[in-house]
Amino acid sequence: MSKKVIIVGAGIGGLATAVRLLSRGYDVTIYEKERNLGGKVNVLESKGFKFDLTASILMNPETYKEVFAYANRNYKDYLEFIKLDPFYTVNYYDKTIYNLSTDMVNLSSSLQSVSPKDFHEYIDFLSESYRKYIIADKYFLNRSFNNAFQFFNPITLKKALSLKTFSNTYSYVSKYIQNEKIRQFICFQAMYIGVSPFEGPNIYTLIPTVSQIYGLWHLKGGMYSYIEALEKLINELGGVIKKNCDVKEIITFKNKAIAVKTHNGIDKGDLVVCNVDYPYAVKYLIKDKSLIKNDIRKISSMDYSCSNFIIYLGLDKKYDELSVHNQYIGVNFKRNIEDPFKGKIPKSPSLYIYCPSRIDDTVAPRGKECLNVMVRVPNLFYKNIKWNETTIKSLRKKVFNALTNIKGLEDIKQHIIYENYLTPVEIKKFFNSYGGAAYSFSSNLNQTNYFRPHIKSEKIRNLYFVGQSVHPGPGVSIVLLSSKLVSQEILKNH
Repeated sequence: MSKKVIIVGAGIGGLATAVRLLSRGYDVTIYEKERNLGGKVNVLESKGFKFDLTASILMNPETYKEVFAYANRNYKDYLEFIKLDPFYTVNYYDKTIYNLSTDMVNLSSSLQSVSPKDFHEYIDFLSESYRKYIIADKYFLNRSFNNAFQFFNPITLKKALSLKTFSNTYSYVSKYIQNEKIRQFICFQAMYIGVSPFEGPNIYTLIPTVSQIYGLWHLKGGMYSYIEALEKLINELGGVIKKNCDVKEIITFKNKAIAVKTHNGIDKGDLVVCNVDYPYAVKYLIKDKSLIKNDIRKISSMDYSCSNFIIYLGLDKKYDELSVHNQYIGVNFKRNIEDPFKGKIPKSPSLYIYCPSRIDDTVAPRGKECLNVMVRVPNLFYKNIKWNETTIKSLRKKVFNALTNIKGLEDIKQHIIYENYLTPVEIKKFFNSYGGAAYSFSSNLNQTNYFRPHIKSEKIRNLYFVGQSVHPGPGVSIVLLSSKLVSQEILKNH
């Protein structure tokens, strides 16, 4: 008889883990408290518009494809990937515009339009950062660190030191690049995992490096099409998905996970994989606190990421000035970037603007545009901010001051036919994100690798974790690596 695995939470990590284990003969049941699968990788649909709720940047498409290959399926039967060029358009408050392309000729032309030396400096930066990426990918991202020796050994420590990650992102970038605008474009991307480029380690220059070298991609239908593809594959493989079914407890007996409790009763299993935010799982799902007293102490002392405020706009006009992925770099960049990590809402926010309808006619009605506008904001641990109508109205005004400063978008307010918001309050409510932190634990050096919560419980046998709050960390492609690591661990142990 095959072993039964219960997966708590149908985020992308839980779904990918289900595919892997089903393809290896396990009996898998997934519980999801919401009516939609996907967790934060979700969708908002209204008036013919289809908005990706949060996740929108697709790096490393091979990581997405590998889940299907693992199950002996051709990803082309489920998904359509579209390569983006330019992969970013960057607008600055002074009307400067950069179009970033993976084509070296186009990239050179764009960067040298301001200064002839900019392209040379940018290539030097990419070269060194790519070297670091190769090391990190081999020795850290694709390895579990469930015990101290897996990390504290001569080979791993030597490789860690070779990464030279102790300086912050901005200082590291400044060693190579003199142009402040290019520095800002690179540093802004480090915030995609919720850390400040003026505080976080420079290892996160891997994000702009991988984006530049391998490019960014778009999934036809938006990011949620990946969730729909995983759901289809799980059903084909015989998995069971129970929606609108909130797990209230992971039941343990003699230091072993044996079942879960929902409003429908108790479901027994041989293994439990928890795809819930780690702090929430520790605080609310595991009732025997004697088993997790060290974990409770740990989550209370750890630092947490910033949160997000997102405006969803349905527009009755096309905006050719936009690419799929856009940045707006506001005035006083350093101060406004650091504000969310100091409990302040930025006065002149820099924006990430996602406009998939530029190339995808399935996400908006004909002749219309759908837009996500994202601002980094403080998490809910800062009690000085109340996310009420007044706060939203004030921040909305700041966002539109920035948007209308972009060439071609001056009239955007006159063409809104749909508008909605996501605040840290909803992030906490719908996704059980501790403190409304959009990326869970902050990805500081002392909260990565072995120092991040492990994918295998230290005290409770047959309990595993997957998702952004455990190793290797946040980001959709990284969470897919997490599902790979946890599946390998289960296969090794069982």
